Amino acid sequence: MSAEAPVIDPTAFDFSKPIAGIEEIRAVNPHRYEFEMLTGIVHVDRAAHTIVGFKDTAPTDFWARGHMPGFPLLPGVLMCEAGAQLCGYYYVTQKIGDSGVLLGLGGIDEVKFVRQVRPGERLVLVATGVKVHRRLTRFRVTGYVGADRAFEALITGVPLGKLEELRGA
Repeated sequence: MSAEAPVIDPTAFDFSKPIAGIEEIRAVNPHRYEFEMLTGIVHVDRAAHTIVGFKDTAPTDFWARGHMPGFPLLPGVLMCEAGAQLCGYYYVTQKIGDSGVLLGLGGIDEVKFVRQVRPGERLVLVATGVKVHRRLTRFRVTGYVGADRAFEALITGVPLGKLEELRGA
């Protein structure tokens, strides 16, 4: 990843006091059940277009039984999905797009998986906006377990439309 993103220490936050928990995340992101990939948000800096959130993993998570038996690993695609959900949360709460618009995943580039994430570990996600616009966003997302980098990706988001219209309401 390029040096343009500010360095944020993923261990410097108080995870026991998130600024947004699961209910606040649900009020913004439409994902439910197995596809809720965020547990909490601990930092938002609108001026720097940065957001820090986390996903607590557990041996009971839907992926742990089958990926892979005896040595469960959080799938890389779910790490990227967690990063995308974090970016979507930022897009809505910071009012980047029009009210009620859902940000969809438009692309994932420059992905690197560096460390395994096992059940019981906390995946901390640090996202910094490279391009933040109502019609297109790009965030550099880095996932950590403790101070160890687990993955990094450039995630592109595109508006899909108003959520109530997409649902047919």
